[in-house]
Amino acid sequence: MYLLILLALLTISCEKDETSIKDVNDNWPVDTDTEVVEIMNPSTGKIWMDRNLGASRAAASIDDEEAFGDLYQWGRAADGHEKRTSDVTGDLSNTNTPGHDEFITSGDDSDYDWRKPQNDDLWQGVDGKNNPCPDGFRLPTAAEWNAERRSWSRNDAIGAFASPLELPAAGARNYTDGSLASGGSTGHYWSSTVDASYSQYLFFFSNDADVFSFGRSDGYSVRCIKD
Repeated sequence: MYLLILLALLTISCEKDETSIKDVNDNWPVDTDTEVVEIMNPSTGKIWMDRNLGASRAAASIDDEEAFGDLYQWGRAADGHEKRTSDVTGDLSNTNTPGHDEFITSGDDSDYDWRKPQNDDLWQGVDGKNNPCPDGFRLPTAAEWNAERRSWSRNDAIGAFASPLELPAAGARNYTDGSLASGGSTGHYWSSTVDASYSQYLFFFSNDADVFSFGRSDGYSVRCIKD
């Protein structure tokens, strides 16, 4: 009897140790609420989700608020910070998982990042740390966004919505105070690509579209691509 009890305690201890290791290394929240509907751009051959993470539907118009979805800080998991009404904090994180659902504001002294020190090894591929996309999907690279953009009929917001991805102008969230801006007029979509201390994103408005780089604490849309 004593031996059986000892074995049971050892088993429980091992299970706790294994869980602890997984929590420290690999467990982060992903988006499990957004419906996964696949679409393909025949020009690029790439398969995408038909809506932004956090959106209740695919866009019916370029300014369709139900299709705007969430606004992520680059490299963060789906921990709640991405919600447009999430609270704001100025306390930078020194880990990949801050442990709260607040939008982290920053300044130039932090390289416009929510994390200090910075970590470039986030959102890299389908198994990349903090990848918020559903199983089998990931953040697109800057090159993949450029390929999509070049397939549009127009290189602007109208072309973005007229494309197979029907990208809405979902606006952005400001890194300085967490305020929302430009919903219905501009689109900002993160890529997984790092550019020095910044990260790259697709940007479009009424007159132009291109891939640019900026600080990682801005809140932008996420559209997932199939791996």
